[in-house]
Amino acid sequence: MTRVLIDSCAYTRFVSGDRSVLAALSRAKTVYLSVFVLAELKAGFKVGTHEALNRKILTAFFAKPSVAFLPAGEETADCYARIRSALRQAGRPIPTNDVWIAAQAMETGSVLITFDAHFTHVPGLRIWEA
Repeated sequence: MTRVLIDSCAYTRFVSGDRSVLAALSRAKTVYLSVFVLAELKAGFKVGTHEALNRKILTAFFAKPSVAFLPAGEETADCYARIRSALRQAGRPIPTNDVWIAAQAMETGSVLITFDAHFTHVPGLRIWEA
């Protein structure tokens, strides 16, 4: 896998030392962290009891040379519209943030590292298998 995009549950597993996630990230040339995943993580930090520690760990993760922040743009919006429409037509909605995350994975040609099964309903999305 050259490029991967990690979702929030996979990031959480990475932080807790999940060997399969660690191995996948170590093999990737580029590890994308989506603006939408970042928002989910920061929201979780806010309601947790270790916000400062979690932010410090996230800062260290971003400092890795293979990790890149992924903002959203017009192409992301186009991918989002196509995915959301396809899911609606199939009667298979998924959470809105996850549509955005899938859109960014498709936009960048990345494999999505996730443990959320509903991503399998997104047509054309490449999903990591542990």
